[in-house]
Amino acid sequence: MALNPVLRLMVHSRIMTPMKLSIYEFKARLENDVRVRAALKKLRARYVGMDHQVDTYFRVPAGRLKIREGRIENALVFYQRSNAKRARQSKVELARLQRRNSIRAVLTSALGVLAVVDKRREIYFVGNVKIHLDRVRGLGKFVEVEAIARGGSLAKVRGQARAFQKLFGISDADIVPQSYSDLILRRR
Repeated sequence: MALNPVLRLMVHSRIMTPMKLSIYEFKARLENDVRVRAALKKLRARYVGMDHQVDTYFRVPAGRLKIREGRIENALVFYQRSNAKRARQSKVELARLQRRNSIRAVLTSALGVLAVVDKRREIYFVGNVKIHLDRVRGLGKFVEVEAIARGGSLAKVRGQARAFQKLFGISDADIVPQSYSDLILRRR
């Protein structure tokens, strides 16, 4: 990613240090969470907590750039991925942020806001796989799975994402290919 001058200044000023991740992920509407919760219990998923998150997406020429502000997770995230109706790869650059910072205001002035997504998110982990049970204001309930490659192979995390899709009983037709920001923008 070619950083714009504002991001380059923040990175070089040591305000944040980005990390690059490769993730295989999918998102689906969650009509009935009983099966997903039973699977998480059986797998002894580690519950991180319930986070109220506000994601502000900024206007960028390619990919998606957002700042996440929550009680548990706070980060600046740039990612690129296709809107395919299957588990798909995301290339992510993420910089963890301190809670209550002024970066959103700076990026709003520099880039302009595209969309704001307000959600309540239950966060779970099974090894390197992160599972979210989301209730998104104005959109409804979703399950999201991110199999995170931490030095491992992409084939492994792709397989993990597909295994969770099957475990949760989610068909390719059930997958929501758009980001929450795309869905919010479509509602306007």
